[in-house]
Amino acid sequence: MATVISFVNLKGGVGKTALSVNFSAYCGIIGKKTLLIDLDPQTNATFSCIKPELWEEHSNKNGTVADILGVRNHVRAETEETDVNKIIMKEIFKNVDLIPSHLDLFTVDLDIGSRVARERLLKKHLNPVMENYDVIVCDCPPNLTLPTQNALAISTHYVVPVSPDFLSSLGIALLMKRVASFASDLDVNIANAGIVLSRVGRPSTFREQTTQSIRDAFGNDVLTTEIRERSSVAESTALNKSVFDMNNSEAKAEFQNVCQEIMRKAGLI
Repeated sequence: MATVISFVNLKGGVGKTALSVNFSAYCGIIGKKTLLIDLDPQTNATFSCIKPELWEEHSNKNGTVADILGVRNHVRAETEETDVNKIIMKEIFKNVDLIPSHLDLFTVDLDIGSRVARERLLKKHLNPVMENYDVIVCDCPPNLTLPTQNALAISTHYVVPVSPDFLSSLGIALLMKRVASFASDLDVNIANAGIVLSRVGRPSTFREQTTQSIRDAFGNDVLTTEIRERSSVAESTALNKSVFDMNNSEAKAEFQNVCQEIMRKAGLI
């Protein structure tokens, strides 16, 4: 079965999507068949990979993760089955497929909150295709609502990207505790594959003290490599490329080292 890694945090703006997208790209580069699932209604991972025009065409014709979670039933015939094979967009990067997101996920908890086994809808629809992939990457929204719960329900591992500022660091222990509790409730095993210090270099009060306090508190869970704030990362997003297709050797090296650390913790290398 595939190794499934969810990138999660309770706070936005911590580099979660950049890590999700570029980790997926790296897995593809080294020959691992990878599926990237965008579960954030902001669709940032989706638009990091494809143009909005292509997303709109695909969404209208084939559907998105919102269809998988049953959010868009109001625009589809009740008897129409959701076909995950149609929803998957092939080869958005080398060896990387994509399940795009949709703005309709903003209301997902209201739309499916009363459904039975609502935390396992993603698992139900992915079962027919999971054996096609070595790695599945879930880019989760900055909360623990139903999209994140659905991601965790299929995950073997999770990664916590965090920027070195006080507010970002506060929620790490709470998040890890909640993930463990959720895993216990669903009787699934989810291992931590790393806390990543990301977007290092942004203006931040007491950055060095915060970084050290995170390393002191979480020890070996914190990856050695840090991801610095670089314009090339934003540029790669705008161009629908990974950082590995850009000309910034320092950015490539940082992301490669982080990806390799995550892969070692997840048993992929």
